[in-house]
Amino acid sequence: MPVDPAILAAFILASAILVVIPGPTIVMVVGQALAHGRRTALASVAGVGLGDLIAASLSLAGVGALLATSAGAFAALKWLGAAYLVYIGIRMWRSPVSFTAEAAAVVETRGRIVFRDAFLVTLFNPKGIVFFVAFVPQFIDPARPYPAQAALFVGVFVLLGIVNAYLYALLATTARGFIRRPRVLRAATRTGAACLIGAGVLSTFARRPA
Repeated sequence: MPVDPAILAAFILASAILVVIPGPTIVMVVGQALAHGRRTALASVAGVGLGDLIAASLSLAGVGALLATSAGAFAALKWLGAAYLVYIGIRMWRSPVSFTAEAAAVVETRGRIVFRDAFLVTLFNPKGIVFFVAFVPQFIDPARPYPAQAALFVGVFVLLGIVNAYLYALLATTARGFIRRPRVLRAATRTGAACLIGAGVLSTFARRPA
């Protein structure tokens, strides 16, 4: 085994605590689940998983270190991510809540768009990339091969992120089943949209780690 079981258990516990805290991606997953149901939510969960995979892999490949040391690169990715969050929030605010079969068919065609949005929101998070490059090395054993350890930690982190996003989506779709009033669902969806817009605005104040 490339990692000591005790170290792996500690990493799993620390990662689980990190991913369970709702962020912009989870707000988006929940909002899509409330507005359009499970299929759309699952597309966003898949996007979150791919975004986590690439972001974590890039972090360990050196991009995280670049963002931590380059003010220009960090600012560019920060503003790009913030603008996209605001854009997604506005689009979610304007998106109609769907219940009918016809509307559900329209939503199904938007699966690729939802997947793309979740992927980009997850990927364009410079603080997440920088944090991951600072987080994982604490669990790396210098006496063991680095690539195998890094691959295992990335895989575990991505899997936890997917499971966490799926559970949030499941809770949201369950709540959607009980709340059949379009007005209530629209209010819940717009609350999520406002949170995304707020997260985009707040992310512009993020500072590069010293």
